[in-house]
Amino acid sequence: MAKIPLPERGQPIDVSYIYQITNAVNQLSDRVNTTGYNYTTVDTPSAKKQNIKTSEARIIGGSINVEGTSVLAESTKSFTYPYSGNFKFSPIATATVVNTGLTPAGDDATVVLTSVDANSLSGLVKFRKAGNVSVAVNLIIVGIPN
Repeated sequence: MAKIPLPERGQPIDVSYIYQITNAVNQLSDRVNTTGYNYTTVDTPSAKKQNIKTSEARIIGGSINVEGTSVLAESTKSFTYPYSGNFKFSPIATATVVNTGLTPAGDDATVVLTSVDANSLSGLVKFRKAGNVSVAVNLIIVGIPN
């Protein structure tokens, strides 16, 4: 898209210049994707299924390191991720384990979220094999902002 030349100081604004501005705005409007999918649906027991504009949703992507020198088989490590009242209701949250240490014990780990509320979430990482571990828990949290 061509740029509109800036007017000189004291230059009278004429029809030609207004036409250039209008044409540029129309070209920009044509490039903007206008779809019907500009809404995010949040459906939790506390939020009672609400549709809000995606630009008004609160989305947090986070990561927590859960490290230990050594774990026993079938042991767990707990974690907490605070987001300090950023949500009006309990948000929707997902968690995945990433084996950052590339260890056998980290390869056989699972994560469970045990508590999700408007202020924080908590969970457990369960290790099925014994050994040294270094894992991260990646989080995606979506909800209605406070």
